[in-house]
Amino acid sequence: MGKEGSNSVKPTIDITSRKVIEYIKLVIILLLIGVEIIICADAYARVEPHYYFYIALACCVMLLGFESVNAFVFKNFAAKMTFYALDSAFILMLCIFTGNLFMSTIYCLVLTQCYLSVDRFRDKTILFAVSCVLYVISSIVGYLLSNPSMSGFDMTTGILVGLGAIAIDFVVSVFLLKFYSTNLELRAALKEADESRRRLEEMHDQLTQTKVFEERNRIAKDIHDTAGHSMTTVIMQTEAAKLLIDDNPAEAKNRIISANVQARNALEQMRESVHLLAGRGSKKPLKEEIEEVIAQTVDGTEIKARCDIAAVQPPEEAYRFLVNSVKELLANGIRHGKATAFYVELKQDKNCIELLVSDNGDGVKGEIKEGFGLKGIREKSEKLGGSCEFSSEDGEGFEVRITLMKEKSE
Repeated sequence: MGKEGSNSVKPTIDITSRKVIEYIKLVIILLLIGVEIIICADAYARVEPHYYFYIALACCVMLLGFESVNAFVFKNFAAKMTFYALDSAFILMLCIFTGNLFMSTIYCLVLTQCYLSVDRFRDKTILFAVSCVLYVISSIVGYLLSNPSMSGFDMTTGILVGLGAIAIDFVVSVFLLKFYSTNLELRAALKEADESRRRLEEMHDQLTQTKVFEERNRIAKDIHDTAGHSMTTVIMQTEAAKLLIDDNPAEAKNRIISANVQARNALEQMRESVHLLAGRGSKKPLKEEIEEVIAQTVDGTEIKARCDIAAVQPPEEAYRFLVNSVKELLANGIRHGKATAFYVELKQDKNCIELLVSDNGDGVKGEIKEGFGLKGIREKSEKLGGSCEFSSEDGEGFEVRITLMKEKSE
């Protein structure tokens, strides 16, 4: 194909499409050979003197050679147009030496091959107009030299018939090429759509796997928060009972009873977690739920807790996150920080919901290292569009501040 214009859009052509174009060019060359054989045979039979026949034969051979090279060798648009100018010169010589027999047919074949080399419709139109002018000039010269006695009416009629054939060839060629180009674009678009669909399916599979992993992590964290908090309290109660069983059996009994209650609460919380994972929402207000978690933690122990809980009722996901965070932070403070006192605050304003949990435990010396629980709290708060800050000093307790943007949590 010819060199593409700066503003043209060239369709994607695969190997099969190139073969189709090559076959069309080959058919044009074969048709040109057939027409030239007829012209040469007619010239041999009726043109005098006979050396005109040899000139016509030479012109036909040169025209065929230039067209073949133009069709199958040259790819540069400028070179193709140069060869088309030479083709026009040989066609003019054929008109001079043999008359106008099949001249319009030759023009149509040569032009069709040229149309294949031009991408823009404007260039095709210019090529068609220039060819019409050359055809008229060639026809007039041919008529005047080969049949000077022809009337002006007959000459004009012959030229108009030839121009009509060239015009029909232009319309049909442009239509078929446009149809073929559109077909190529549709095939390319369908191929791209299939590829996009394949990529989307792969992304969907990856997303599905990611969702499965996220759900597994969520279930693991939910069990970790719920069971971890309750079991920590049960262990503390039973450990205290072991220390009191000899000196104060009655108090030890109370601690064991409290541990039993805590274990039952742990079972109930596990059941509630299963219900939540199954899609059933929580019925208790958040304030009541957090106060119950705190009460279960301090019940029957030496642990003290103060709280200031506002009546906040966020969406289910944020609700569960805040409750589980309180459980995790209380359990962490008791287990790792050996805390004996906690302060829990939950408040909201127009823009955000804020949870503060602080304890009087051992604190952290140096950099705070996030375990499974703390890392899960930070990641979940960020996923809900909020933030999480940890602060601690050696011997000064541990403080966690969770902030959720109200409009994002909703």
